[in-house]
Amino acid sequence: MPVLKKSLISVLTVALLSTPLMAQAWVKDRTYKFTVLHTNDHHGRFWPNEHDEYGLAAQKTMMDQIRYELQAHGGTPLILSGGDINTGVPESDLQDAEPDFRGMNLVGYDAMAIGNHEFDNPLTVLRQQQKWAKFPLLSANIYQKSTGKRLFQPYALFNRMGLKIAVIGLITDDTAKIGNPENFTDILFHKPATEAKAVVKELRAKEKPDVIIAATHMGHYDNVQHGSNAPGDVEMARELPAGYLDLIVGGHSQDPVCMAKENVKQADYVPGAPCTPDRQNGTWIVQAHEWGKYIGRADFTFLNGKLTLEHYELVPINLKHKITNADGSSWVSYTPEIAKNSAMQKLLTPFQKKGEAQLGVKIGSVNGHLEGERSKVRFVQTNMARLILEGQIDRTKADFAVMSGGGVRDSIEEGSITYKDVLKVQPFGNTLVYVDMKGSEVEKYLAVVANKQVNSGAYAQFSRVSLVADGTGVSAVKINCQPLDAEKTYRIATLSFNATGGDGYPVIDNLPGYVNTGFVDAEVLKQYIESHSPLDVAQYQPAGEIVYQKGGDKPAESTKPVEDEKPLVPKKWR
Repeated sequence: MPVLKKSLISVLTVALLSTPLMAQAWVKDRTYKFTVLHTNDHHGRFWPNEHDEYGLAAQKTMMDQIRYELQAHGGTPLILSGGDINTGVPESDLQDAEPDFRGMNLVGYDAMAIGNHEFDNPLTVLRQQQKWAKFPLLSANIYQKSTGKRLFQPYALFNRMGLKIAVIGLITDDTAKIGNPENFTDILFHKPATEAKAVVKELRAKEKPDVIIAATHMGHYDNVQHGSNAPGDVEMARELPAGYLDLIVGGHSQDPVCMAKENVKQADYVPGAPCTPDRQNGTWIVQAHEWGKYIGRADFTFLNGKLTLEHYELVPINLKHKITNADGSSWVSYTPEIAKNSAMQKLLTPFQKKGEAQLGVKIGSVNGHLEGERSKVRFVQTNMARLILEGQIDRTKADFAVMSGGGVRDSIEEGSITYKDVLKVQPFGNTLVYVDMKGSEVEKYLAVVANKQVNSGAYAQFSRVSLVADGTGVSAVKINCQPLDAEKTYRIATLSFNATGGDGYPVIDNLPGYVNTGFVDAEVLKQYIESHSPLDVAQYQPAGEIVYQKGGDKPAESTKPVEDEKPLVPKKWR
């Protein structure tokens, strides 16, 4: 070969190596197929519940089944999570969600959005979880205050069937408000829609993806009715240019996003029923409820630059319903039973046994149901919240106690109570605090917290308080059945989360006489149950002490006219 020709080849080789690779262009008139599988709001459910529902072993089996089906036709899935892997099940919480992340590796997750509950622990724990995960934890809108730089990878790129797919991570800008303020001293959450627009612009300029997906932890709120929550997926889709995002894989509101009609979700979705995802401004929006109860499956085709959703479904993972007949009650599966993957069982069993050994010891008992369901504690006063608050009062000798309803995460059933039950109710590890206030300051404090909107974690639960709230202020305030005295000093007990401004509560940790006891909330509840068992649910049953005046922004908990209300207080301190 002539020297000149060799030199020319060398020059061309160097030029090619030094030039960024161009995005692979799709071929005209060729139909591409790919499938997105998704879950969200896992909350520590690596193991099935007492009815053998969900769990990563059954999820792995179904994910593999779908994967094999797709591979038989030359394809592979893209598996995404909408975040919130942490917090909810004691066996997971005590092990910093290590079994969950290792289990997700075995399932084959490709990426996840970072959720607000990833910040329930210090940042060092999240960094450890990143090391456990063999997939990227994404968020484009989390920044470090001190440096002004992003704290996490903003997006990831994937190739499916020759298509270049970009996945952007986004988190609700409510995170700093609804999380533990102590964990956000050097962290900022930028507006998701603003960051999404900037990242998409960057991607189109540098990477030229064929499909752009946002994996989000922001919530789905019908027709932008987000109430006191930060704007969610629907709001972002409408705010961005039409079709700016092809798909939003969401989380946070923990809904099965199956639309009954335009801008209205189905109220009571039945597992196994058809599901139509939301469509806003050219963007599909999906969400698979919570806890791994479903795998969302979205089958797409891509032809000449146009993306089409061919099929969508929520695949139930061993979900059951209770039936009662002459022979008694039993739990029956909605759909055929899914076997547990043996490799996943082998991986997770040691974690489960380790947790059970610490949690299975009986600490007390109760003679009825203690209500802590999300659909109750964010709307009305409940006996479970009252029990928690009475434990705080008992420990601090406070006059009254208050906390966010969102801090109550589960119910306790009649019978024996274990430490596991307690940790499911209070999984966050907040500490008990108290401060003394003049009655005039108490009234101002209550005027804020008593008017937090229902259907939000901020909705306030009270003990030893009666009042009337009208949406902006409070009246007829009584503490321990006595009218509030503006000059008297009262002690309020609450949690460090609320005391430092969590859920938008007034900051009180800077007041004179503020005391952080250092006692963890679940430990306080555990010891109260131990010393007061057997518990009588009637002693903690709310009796209409908190009244919302007609015309306020909350539904009334009592339908009587305000002037007819009598001070009703729990028997425990009546």
